[in-house]
Amino acid sequence: MTVDLTAELAATRLLAIIRGTDTAAAIAAGTALLAEGVSIIEVALTTPDAPRAIEALRAVAAPGGLVGAGTVLTAADVADVAAAGAQFVVTPAVVESIGEAARRGLPVAAGALTPTEAFTAMRLGASAVKLFPASVGGPGYLRAVRDPFPDIPFVAVGGVGPAELPGYLAAGAIAVGVGGPLVGDAASGGDLDALRERARAHLAAVAGAATS
Repeated sequence: MTVDLTAELAATRLLAIIRGTDTAAAIAAGTALLAEGVSIIEVALTTPDAPRAIEALRAVAAPGGLVGAGTVLTAADVADVAAAGAQFVVTPAVVESIGEAARRGLPVAAGALTPTEAFTAMRLGASAVKLFPASVGGPGYLRAVRDPFPDIPFVAVGGVGPAELPGYLAAGAIAVGVGGPLVGDAASGGDLDALRERARAHLAAVAGAATS
C-alpha cells in the first residue's frame, strides 16, 4: 500500500534523521525514537548497512509508523531500499532516484534549495520538497520560496532544532527534519537516555508550535 507521505508529515510535523557509524547503534537509536513517539524515521544510506537497519526498524515500528531511506541518490539505491522495505525515500538534491522511486510508487521528499530545484523536483515526481540546507536562509527564505509555490509541501531540514522548528512551521513548512540536534551521537553508540530526552523535547516543541 502506497504511503501518503505528505499527509503523514503534515500530521506529525517531525521527521527524525538517523545518520550513524554503526548499524546496531542506528537500530537501537531508531527503536528508542519509535518508543518515544517519533513515528517517522529516515535512515541515511551513509549509515553502514542502512538497508538492514531499515528492515529492523520496520519490524518494530507500531502501526502507522513510517521508516524510510535517506541520501538515496541512484536507481540502484532505490532498488536496495525498496527491497529492505523502506516506505519512503529522501534525497539531498535533485537526482535520478526521484524519478525511479516515483516509478515504483515510493513517495519521495526531494532535496532542493532554489525555486528552480523545487519546481524541477516536483515535476520529476516528488511528493514533497526537502528544503536543504534550510539554515542558509532560515524561515524567511522558506516563506519567500513558498510565495510562488503555495502548493508545494516543504519540509525544512538542516540546522533545525527545538528552538528553530517553530519558526519554520510558522513559515509554512508542513514538517521539519531533524538529524544532529535530535539524534546526536546515539546512532554511533552514544547515550540512548539522552536521545530519549531530546526526542521528548522535540515532540514538545512541535506540540507547542501547533498550539501557538
